[in-house]
Amino acid sequence: MRFSIIIPVYNVEAYLRDCLDSVLRQSFSEWEAVCVNDGSTDGSAAILEEFAAKDCRFKVISKANGGLSSARNAGIEKAKGDYILFLDSDDWLEDKALEVLSENTDSEDMVCFSGRRYFESKGKFQTSDQLIERWYASGMDYYNDNALQRRDFAFVCVVLRAYRRDFLLKSGLRFKDGIYHEDNLFTPLACYYAKDVRSLNECLYTYRVRSESITTTYNSKRLSDLMETANELAAFFIPRYGFNKIIIYRAITHHYQDVFQKSALEGKKTLKKQCDWKLYHTVSRTKLRHRANYIKNRLKCLI
Repeated sequence: MRFSIIIPVYNVEAYLRDCLDSVLRQSFSEWEAVCVNDGSTDGSAAILEEFAAKDCRFKVISKANGGLSSARNAGIEKAKGDYILFLDSDDWLEDKALEVLSENTDSEDMVCFSGRRYFESKGKFQTSDQLIERWYASGMDYYNDNALQRRDFAFVCVVLRAYRRDFLLKSGLRFKDGIYHEDNLFTPLACYYAKDVRSLNECLYTYRVRSESITTTYNSKRLSDLMETANELAAFFIPRYGFNKIIIYRAITHHYQDVFQKSALEGKKTLKKQCDWKLYHTVSRTKLRHRANYIKNRLKCLI
């Protein structure tokens, strides 16, 4: 089996057929779709069973609701393909996505591509970001070239890559349960462990932007989870890179800044207790140091 497509499903009956049909339309046939029903209470389970009945390549796993990370992790454990892709259940793959990947994957740990966004409320597509066709000797080379580039489809999104299954299993990479911003934590770690990466200038994925999705819904937990993610990334990378002025430090500093800039005053009082200030000051020793000091001065009364 060449590709395993992991599709977490939770109460998306209005969009699920579009997603699954996009898999059926693939011009490359060596795939399985591992559909993880994460405790859906609408008609999603029935749709999954319908597709599984008409094509045995659809595998359905049913579990109690545990969130996106839990569903993706369950899919990783069941996947059999050489490469794993993650497909959100309200999005879709372009028709020749797997064919393009089959022609451009060998033994790389990750193969990266671009995507476009579809704005449901406007019925309009946004053109895809352009990537450089390149092979990288390490995941961090790839990260340093791309992580801070201006783009419409966030670099950290895990749906923009195919991952060699053995690479995920041997490195122990999994998504952290129970948090938002799971991609922000997973992607830098995947880049750290990856030995070779290929980048394709191909748009293979369409992301549906809808107002009620978890990625567009604001709440205080999202900010708290982003703070937790920033702390964990800093704790992971500082012992490995010391006080070097590197791209990953700048990205982590951006996470800390986003938390405080997007929170109300009462939220700042809570989040400042959650922030590991020693880690924060270490990663802020970059070209963004002046910005870090600005944040510190604004929070002087809270620290």
